[in-house]
Amino acid sequence: MKAKLSNLPLYIVGILLLLIVAYPLYFIIIASISDPGMVLNGEVWLFPRKLNLIGYKELFGVRRIWTGYRNTFFYTIAGTAVSMFVTVPAAYAVSVKELKLRKPVMLYFMITMFFNGGMIPTYLVISQGLHMDNSIWVMILPFCLNVYNMIIMRSFFESSLPQELWEAAQLDGCSYTRYLLQVVIPLSKAVLSVIILYYVVGKWNEYFTALIYIRNDDLVPLQIVLRDILIQNEAFSGANMGAAGLEASKKANLIRYSSIVVATLPMMILYPFLQKYFEKGVMIGAVKG
Repeated sequence: MKAKLSNLPLYIVGILLLLIVAYPLYFIIIASISDPGMVLNGEVWLFPRKLNLIGYKELFGVRRIWTGYRNTFFYTIAGTAVSMFVTVPAAYAVSVKELKLRKPVMLYFMITMFFNGGMIPTYLVISQGLHMDNSIWVMILPFCLNVYNMIIMRSFFESSLPQELWEAAQLDGCSYTRYLLQVVIPLSKAVLSVIILYYVVGKWNEYFTALIYIRNDDLVPLQIVLRDILIQNEAFSGANMGAAGLEASKKANLIRYSSIVVATLPMMILYPFLQKYFEKGVMIGAVKG
């Protein structure tokens, strides 16, 4: 009983932190289906008021939304697949103790986390050197490896897979490739799920790359489409005065809330399926007492 009472402050702090994190998202959801006038006047706090779906009707009435969804799903799935195809072998290679020059290779990877060529040289390489600008490949290939994710995976391979396992596989004539495919990957579901989640969230929210390199409206992702819709509505509401301007402002706010829900809903649906692996994978390398 005393132990439970001693943990009570921790529970209270945990609940408060949960409310602080969860309430803004909950408010955005209820505001997106409430009367925009009541939202603007601060009358919506805990429950939606005067339910309406005007914001969602306006959003999904735009054909570009569906094109943006299609493109974003493709970029996310294909980009994550390519990134995992590159990250897993790279992480395994630098985790193998027998690899010559392992430390210099790892240092080479880590340097890229702190230094890069800059925006203009990178743009020239991608557009004029690789000729990937304004194509689907610019969203998938140039930035497919995240060194931070590779380091997490390498740490898992080094700390969770005993060297004796590799030695036993060697006695059976197992090669490095076969060991990776048949032993390492099946035993690494936790870290693979975490890295997949990191890549999926990053690819889904990718915005800057498309803004710089893609000019074709049929190739832009969802985030660019939502940005354009929000800018158009803000410009329209700012150009009108009086009652018309007020109504346009209410509509713009409603569309803003609805666009946030539309952009984040797939990620909120995905997370529960990977939650059981997330805690184990994200604690890789932590000091355990």
